[in-house]
Amino acid sequence: MAVFAFSVAPLGAGESVADSVAEAVRIVRESGLPNRTTAMFTEIEGEWDEVMPVVKAATDAVGRAGHRVSLVLKADIRPGYTGQLDAKIARVEERLAADEQESGHS
Repeated sequence: MAVFAFSVAPLGAGESVADSVAEAVRIVRESGLPNRTTAMFTEIEGEWDEVMPVVKAATDAVGRAGHRVSLVLKADIRPGYTGQLDAKIARVEERLAADEQESGHS
């Protein structure tokens, strides 16, 4: 199991890539895999063999808008763990809340 973060954009398609990115995000969401889109990346969680075809389909869709595609891909591969898309954020938020409590009592 892994959390993958990727960013895909057409090159040579002008300044705005919102339409192409929206198509890539639509493909990710239709995959049914847990996902989240932020200002710079789309995160998707699943097994390597189920995520890579989704990334490829999103990349292919974006490629139709230009003659080159830029793809940035990062993975946190952690076998045996699920729900990390949200759990990783929750752990950080818990630590921040604990720090706030400690500093509030000083």
